[in-house]
Amino acid sequence: MRPKKTRWVTCEPGERCFRPKCKPENELEGVILNLDEFEVLRLSHLEDYDQGKIAKQMKIHQSTISRILNSAHKKVTDALVNIKAIRIEQGCCQIIKGSKK
Repeated sequence: MRPKKTRWVTCEPGERCFRPKCKPENELEGVILNLDEFEVLRLSHLEDYDQGKIAKQMKIHQSTISRILNSAHKKVTDALVNIKAIRIEQGCCQIIKGSKK
């Protein structure tokens, strides 16, 4: 397997973990959302970018964006349906400083 290409992101989340309050912390499972998944969700759903524009901004192929988006949707859905925490980790991303979009 070849190494992952660096993904360029502009939004670093301030809070790195989101937990449901309805379950005791010692009984809580979690999912890990990579920073590239977080960025693709943000660009797709909050900024209304299409996958081609996201791919260009993050400097990766459009089919990779599709796979990242699918993975992010599965993880967030799993966390919501099964009452799990969501933790965001950096992964293979470089953060572009000084830009919000």
